[in-house]
Amino acid sequence: MLSTRLVTLLRVVVFTLVVAVVFKLVSRPRLALPGNELSLASSIRFWNKKSEKEQEPWKQDARPVGGVAQEVKEQVESLAKVEKLQTLPPLDPNAPPLKVVHLDLKGAAPKMKYLEQIFPLFSSLGATGVLLEYEDMFPYEGDLQLLRSPYAYSAEDIKTIRNLAKLSNLQVIPLVQVFGHLEFVLKHEKYTELREVEAYPNSLNPHALGAQALIQAMVIQVMDQHPDSPWLHIGADEVFGLGESQDSKNWLNNNVGDVGKMFLNHVVAVARFIVERRPGIHLLMWDDMMRQISASTLKESGLPSLASPVIWFYAAELNLKKIDQLISKYQEVGFKDVWFASAFKGASCIYQRVTPLSKHLTNHLSWLKVMKSMSKYPSISFRGIVLTGWQRYDHFAVLCELLPVGIPSLAVCLKTLEHGAFSGKAQMEIQNLLGCSIKIEEGICKGSGAFSGSEVYNMVLKIDKELQKQTEELMNDKRVRGSFTNYHRKYNFANPRDLAFFTNKLEKLLVHWEPFLQNFRTQMETMFFPDTIEEWMDENVNEHMDKLRKMAADADQIGKLKGRPKSQ
Repeated sequence: MLSTRLVTLLRVVVFTLVVAVVFKLVSRPRLALPGNELSLASSIRFWNKKSEKEQEPWKQDARPVGGVAQEVKEQVESLAKVEKLQTLPPLDPNAPPLKVVHLDLKGAAPKMKYLEQIFPLFSSLGATGVLLEYEDMFPYEGDLQLLRSPYAYSAEDIKTIRNLAKLSNLQVIPLVQVFGHLEFVLKHEKYTELREVEAYPNSLNPHALGAQALIQAMVIQVMDQHPDSPWLHIGADEVFGLGESQDSKNWLNNNVGDVGKMFLNHVVAVARFIVERRPGIHLLMWDDMMRQISASTLKESGLPSLASPVIWFYAAELNLKKIDQLISKYQEVGFKDVWFASAFKGASCIYQRVTPLSKHLTNHLSWLKVMKSMSKYPSISFRGIVLTGWQRYDHFAVLCELLPVGIPSLAVCLKTLEHGAFSGKAQMEIQNLLGCSIKIEEGICKGSGAFSGSEVYNMVLKIDKELQKQTEELMNDKRVRGSFTNYHRKYNFANPRDLAFFTNKLEKLLVHWEPFLQNFRTQMETMFFPDTIEEWMDENVNEHMDKLRKMAADADQIGKLKGRPKSQ
C-alpha cells in the first residue's frame, strides 16, 4: 500500500517537472534560423508597404538574437544600404561637355602603377573622364569567373582605379559590351550556344535562352563595382552576322525582315533592365548600328528615352554632311543628348606600331567643325567626346600602338580640342607637359621626353625605324646573297674568307640590339603584364632578332669547318 502511494507521488512529481520544463521552453525567445528570419523579413516587406521601419522588423526588437541570425540581419541591412545607392543624383545640365580618354583593356592593359602615373597626366592635358573598356580584365565572379584574363584586375584594383580617377578629377565611365564584340565571352565552350553565327564568336544571339541573363549578370557585376558612376557605356557596335541564326531568321520571317527592330528589341531590353536597377544612370552606346535604322523605328522603340548615341568616325577628313544628317535624325527621333568619338590611336592600321600624329590631329580638327555647328540643333545637346585609343581591332587581333606610344598623339588631340586649333600655345603647353617637342610632319615628339612611358615611346620609335631595316640590309648584302645562302647553311659549307666580309657587321648588330632589347623589356615590365610583353616582342622583334642570332650561329659553325666540302 505504501509503495503504491510512493509510486503515485513520484509520478506526480515527474509530471509537474515536465510541465514546468515545457512551459519554460515555450515561453523563452526562439533562436531564429537564417532562412526563417530572411523569409519572414521578405514576406513583411512584400505585403506591408508602409513605413521603412515596418519593412525591417528586426529593428523593432532590440533583444539579442543568435549569431547566424545576426549575420543575416547585417547582410540584409547592408543590402538595404546598397539599394539606397542605386538612385544617382541628376547631372548638372550646364556642365561643359566631357573630354573622355578611352582605355581599351582587351590588350596591353596597364599595370596599376602605370595608371597611377598617367591619370594625372590625362587631367593635365585637359581630359575630364576615362572610358574603361574592361573586357576580360574585369574581375568577374561566380559563374562568370571564366571570363577573366589570368592578369585581370582585382575588385580592390577597381576601387583603386576609381580613387585614382577621383584624385585627378576624372569621371569614370565603365563599358560593357552587350551585343557585338563579345568574343571574350563567346569563345568559351560554355557560351558557344549563345552565338548568333555558330562558327564566329563575335555576336550574341538575342533570342537564345540565357542571352539576356548573361548580359544582365555581367552588367550587374560591373555596375556594383562602380556605384558612383553616373554613366555606363553598353557598346552595341558592329553586331556582325545579326540575322543569320535560325532563331533570328524565324523572328525576321514573322516581322517583315526588320533587322533594325530586332537589334533595338535587345538593346532596349538591356537598357530598361539597367535603368530600373540604377535609376538616374545615363547610358551611352555606339551609334553605327542605328545609322541604317529608320527614324520611325528608332522612335517607336523607346530607345531615345533610355540612352544617348555616340557618333564615331576616325578618318582624318570627316564627311560633315553625313554627320549633320545623323545628328538631325537623332534629334528628330527624340534623343536629348549626343556624344562624339574621335581617335587618338589604334584606328590607322590593325598592326600599327607608331601613332601617325597628322591623321589624328586632322580628325580632331574635323570634329571641332562639328562641335561649332551644334547651335543648329536646338533640341539635342552635345554632352562629350570620347577620344578612343583602341588596343586591338577585336579580341583575337594583334596589338595596335601601345599606350605610351600614343601619349604624344593624345596630348595633341586634347590640347587641340581645348584651344580650338593646334596653336602655338597648345604646342608650348604640350612641350612643358611631355618634355618633348611635337613634330607633326615627322610624326614624332622630338626629345628625350619626361612623361610616364617616354622611355618605351622612344625605344619603340627606334625599333620601328631601325631593327627591320638593318636586318633586311644585312640579309640583302651581296656577300650574304652570294656566299652564305640558305643552301650554303643547309649543307654547312662556305668560304671562310667570304664570311669575314659580313660577320663583323653581324656581330656589331647583335652587340647593339641584345642589351638594348633587354633594357626595353625591363622598361615594359614596369607598366605591362608578361603576356603583353611576350606578344609585342613576338610580333615586332623576335622575327628579326631570331634571323640575326641564327645567322651568327651558322656562320660560327661553318667558319670552324675552314672551307671543307659541303655535307651530304
